[in-house]
Amino acid sequence: MKKFLKASALAASVFAIASAAQADEEADLVVNGEIEITVRTSAPEHVDGLRDIYSGWVFRSDETQAMQMDDFDNPGMIFVEEAIEAFNTVEGSEGNSCASCHDTPENLAGARATHPKWNDNAEEIRTLGMQINGCRTEQMGAEPWAADKGDMLAMEALLASVSRGMPVNVQIDGPAEAAYELGRELYYTRTGQLDLSCASCHEQNYGNYIRADHLSQGQINGFPTYRLKNAKLNGVQSRFRGCVRDTRAETYAVNSPEFIALELYVASRGNGLSVEGPSVRN
Repeated sequence: MKKFLKASALAASVFAIASAAQADEEADLVVNGEIEITVRTSAPEHVDGLRDIYSGWVFRSDETQAMQMDDFDNPGMIFVEEAIEAFNTVEGSEGNSCASCHDTPENLAGARATHPKWNDNAEEIRTLGMQINGCRTEQMGAEPWAADKGDMLAMEALLASVSRGMPVNVQIDGPAEAAYELGRELYYTRTGQLDLSCASCHEQNYGNYIRADHLSQGQINGFPTYRLKNAKLNGVQSRFRGCVRDTRAETYAVNSPEFIALELYVASRGNGLSVEGPSVRN
């Protein structure tokens, strides 16, 4: 059954890519007719280069927008179903599952909205994936999942799905300030043979087209995102790696201090938008 669903998702992906419809930038996102998603709002005070912020959903074609408006049509929800099974599966030396501590995924609503965040016990900034692995190794005695890969992205999609509609609220002060400053520096630093920064595309040129792609502001409130281009869930830092490679620069590793800092900074640029993952993007 899962193979059939994934094949259907791939077919939907091919159809959507083939469509040349333009985005309806004034559209509103309501999922399943009941979950209202904030896709445009005033920029947070700490963001100097933008007056308003927009979800990447705003810049997608009508067909792609529609796929995210109904969970039945959203191919990313296939992986959410897989993660529910994993959530209830006992693993590791401690005889625990995620449900042993948290009962249901809904009890973790809001976790996606506030990560990355400072963890007092670990004395480090943790992405949502890092926190999931912390639970696996420390509470379950289980092996950690590979970052930005199948099992991890499915679980992140599940936790995002139960947080949909909640405002992103990533803290950038206190012990998170140093990572915020590093992330901000990386965001505005031009690199590579093309001499581009994140801001070159996502702040100075959003709304324009590059290689037939409608540039967004690079907001990450919709991650993990199902990309029609590769027909699978994609993680934030893997997307960072792709962007850096596109500038013809040496990139950082997933979960490197640099990418953790960049994720915190970019997430904070979307404070006020709603969590909407798993989203659907080109």
